[in-house]
Amino acid sequence: MAMFKWWHVLADDERQPWALVPLVSVGPLAFGMAPSEASEALSGVTREAQRHRLSRRANETVDVVEDGEYREFGLKLYYREQRLAGIVVDALRGPQVFVEGVALVGRVPSVLEQWMLDRAEAREPYSELSYMDAGVPGSDSLGVVLDVQRAGDHLLTRPVFVPREALGDLPHFLPREAWSRC
Repeated sequence: MAMFKWWHVLADDERQPWALVPLVSVGPLAFGMAPSEASEALSGVTREAQRHRLSRRANETVDVVEDGEYREFGLKLYYREQRLAGIVVDALRGPQVFVEGVALVGRVPSVLEQWMLDRAEAREPYSELSYMDAGVPGSDSLGVVLDVQRAGDHLLTRPVFVPREALGDLPHFLPREAWSRC
């Protein structure tokens, strides 16, 4: 009998390496892209098609894309007014995102938090770090929250990347389901 590997974490050499350009782009995805542009950007990266969740506002006749998902590839995309506004990378199977030579996906949260603290010491006081509920750290200059995801008995980093305009009200910029409940 084969056992389903629910908590299997891909090694870094099994993940696509992506670069973070803080507050601008993550790999081939740039904030502000339309859903079709995001699909096109990822067409050379994965064969999986983006699955959209649509909604229709009162008194409107056109559906609006709220989010898109690449479940097998490990990405969840959030849109505001039909423009890419949030990128969540799955800790278990998403691409590996690097910034300043540091891998951000699928890592021990306390290790990356210490890296962020050390990095913040060289910056203007009280302008670099922010904390979400449950003490989840974020970097304002990088546009990333190091959210967490369960992997068996462990928690690993599941980064949430956002554009500059999110920093004014980060917890409410993306829908509640964008943030983990670990």
